[in-house]
Amino acid sequence: MDYSVLMSVYMNEKAEYLRIAMNSMWNQTVPTNDFVLMCDGPLTPELDAVIDEMIAAHPDTLHVIRFEKNGGLGHALQVGVKECKNELIARMDSDDISKPKRCEKELAVFAAHPELSIVGSVIEEFTEIESGASVPSIINAKRVVPEKSEDIVVFAKQRNPFNHPSVMYKKADVLAAGNYQDVRYMQDYYLWTYMLIAGFKGYNIQEPLVWMRADSNLFKRRSGKLYRDIQLNLFKYMKDQGFISNTQYVKSCILRVGSSMAPNWLREFMFKKVLRKA
Repeated sequence: MDYSVLMSVYMNEKAEYLRIAMNSMWNQTVPTNDFVLMCDGPLTPELDAVIDEMIAAHPDTLHVIRFEKNGGLGHALQVGVKECKNELIARMDSDDISKPKRCEKELAVFAAHPELSIVGSVIEEFTEIESGASVPSIINAKRVVPEKSEDIVVFAKQRNPFNHPSVMYKKADVLAAGNYQDVRYMQDYYLWTYMLIAGFKGYNIQEPLVWMRADSNLFKRRSGKLYRDIQLNLFKYMKDQGFISNTQYVKSCILRVGSSMAPNWLREFMFKKVLRKA
């Protein structure tokens, strides 16, 4: 089965992170024949050098699409899905690391269960890797998400039911559900919600297939009025669609407001000690 890889990068990313992330996809046991890299606005010379290096190594597979201005991740992914030539698309972040058999195992699930639209996995979170290394030596936490579709739907009513850098999905189903939205921070959670409400089914492999970078900036991004409002809008959409009850909506609003307005040290503690597994 052929699949595309979809990744977006912007100027604030680190060149070495991008190199490691891209190589982790090139080194899959089942290689891709279509790597779509969205460049969201002008990049640094260091990032451009990595991209030039990748083009030279994979001239027939890497397809680089550049925007003149930064339009945000949601917009970049929205366009990127349409640019992918295969029906199956592996979503990947530009600073995370896929394990070598990630795509092989996800493709096997799709082959065995063609009724599925989204396949993800458990992830392991790390802060940094040693200089010159391509994989982390220290794992800080593990984010475990529900395995089966019916449990994924229940989980989605409170928290993001998929680890986005681990996900592979069907292009036609993503487009049928409305594709990515031009919102900040929670593009993937919005998409999963649209897809689940539309009746599409998902599955999570109960094995870590991706190492996800989770430094202190991750928790800082999950704070403030804008992040709070984006979350509340999503849960209001769930309520309006009958996906959650009024009681669930009120409960989610209270929790999300408290989390986004809390001090960063408390939010980081809650994520690492309460919402993650060691």
